[in-house]
Amino acid sequence: METGIVSGTRRVERTDLDEAVARAASGFDALGVGQGDAVAWMLRNDVAVFEATLAAGLLGAYPVPVNWHFSAEEVSYVLRDSGAKVIVVHADLLARVREGIANLEAPPAVLVVETHGHIAAAYRIEGSTCRPEEGDVVWHDWLARQPLWTEAPRQAPSSMMYTSGTTGRPKGVRRRPWTPEQRAVYGRINAPVMGFRPGLRTVVTAPLYHAAPNSHALGAAAAENALVVLQPRFDAEDLLRLIEVHGVTNLFMVPVMFVRLLRLPAEIRARFDVSSIEHVVHAGAPCAPDIKRAMIDWWGPVLHEYYGSTESSLITATTTAEWLAKPGSVGRAVENATIRILDDAGRELPAGEIGEIFVRRSDVPDFTYQNDTDKRTGVERDGLITNGDVGYVDADGYLFLCDRRRDMVISGGVNIYPAEIEDVLIRHPGIRDCAVFGIPDTEYGEALAAIVQPVPDFGLTPDDVKRHLREHVAGYKVPKLVELRDELPREDTGKIFKRKLREPFWESAGRRI
Repeated sequence: METGIVSGTRRVERTDLDEAVARAASGFDALGVGQGDAVAWMLRNDVAVFEATLAAGLLGAYPVPVNWHFSAEEVSYVLRDSGAKVIVVHADLLARVREGIANLEAPPAVLVVETHGHIAAAYRIEGSTCRPEEGDVVWHDWLARQPLWTEAPRQAPSSMMYTSGTTGRPKGVRRRPWTPEQRAVYGRINAPVMGFRPGLRTVVTAPLYHAAPNSHALGAAAAENALVVLQPRFDAEDLLRLIEVHGVTNLFMVPVMFVRLLRLPAEIRARFDVSSIEHVVHAGAPCAPDIKRAMIDWWGPVLHEYYGSTESSLITATTTAEWLAKPGSVGRAVENATIRILDDAGRELPAGEIGEIFVRRSDVPDFTYQNDTDKRTGVERDGLITNGDVGYVDADGYLFLCDRRRDMVISGGVNIYPAEIEDVLIRHPGIRDCAVFGIPDTEYGEALAAIVQPVPDFGLTPDDVKRHLREHVAGYKVPKLVELRDELPREDTGKIFKRKLREPFWESAGRRI
């Protein structure tokens, strides 16, 4: 029976992974990493993600995944804010890291992982950039020189995930370390939702810098006799091939993957045997009911859905049968989870009434935002926290989402906060004001739109706007649509009335905002 982690032609058994983790922990320790410190990584889906993450945990340090789409400016911010003492990075991404750390007062040690051929092929990366350069500290050579870590494991905290911030900069979610009792309860509750069991076989196809696939991959890898296959980049036909070749039983997916699978020609879909699939869990973005029904018709009653966030963890869950009985619901509260729907005054609303969703898991350690305790206080009410989502709970306790987070856009399962983009736009000398928001997109659920008020006679064009953004933010944050308007609708306070800008796009699509 296949076990371990597979990345391209490389297979790493659990015993070999444990040895690499022990060596990495010793190496990190020698570089000054201690309990409560941070170890960053900027990697595509590769074995080094597991090695670096688990090694940081042995030392009681926070693993910090860095989105590899980030610009040098964004990388610099995360490294500075987290105080990372080390960063592990793929060779083809090294130039951005070097630029990002150039002006840091305390730059992290840089350990370079070769970008293997199957990853380079998936992203069409120039081969010359995939190999470490002379003078680089090469990850696997460095590992081989380290002794095994033999001290007792320290309390391992969760990864410090950087979520896009409503005030323009991402915020690191720094959770208190877990007690053994908390981990045991959390695992017992989450395992059936995620489908974790001994002998599971999964393909990790979503980027591991995202919280949900990261948690799923680490949880799957911890299962007894598990097989974790790393797909470097989502490809619908290749995923079907991997399912058949490896007899995959479990998957974590986001709805845009369902869309792309269903768009495959019928003869390609029929070519592959997917009968081994037992449990598919999806989250991270709204799933259109017709898409979900089509996947159920194809794969059977194996789809499970949950609602949660980096801050709150998993809060609700629903099976295929429950969803078919309550279409559109994201499920009922799991054990130890509390859900309350509150109005603007903080009063709890009865079943069926729409308000802001506040939640809490009693078995999950509390968190703060790295270097921003005020923001943490701002999301709490009576011990519960909000992600800014709006919805209602029906009489049977099923949660329904009505609106996305205030202003947040979820495009293909990726959270994007317009304030960050607006902050960059307003720096352009030719832009007087702007508004960025989500518009309907048939493939990704939502896409970004920017309505820009230019400075008169400046000669600004939509291409100028996009070019400016690409210099400062990741490519996926550049709006698909850019429009120039002489005037923008405003509230009495002078603030842009963003809802009036959004409404026409959503009304024409027949969808609620």
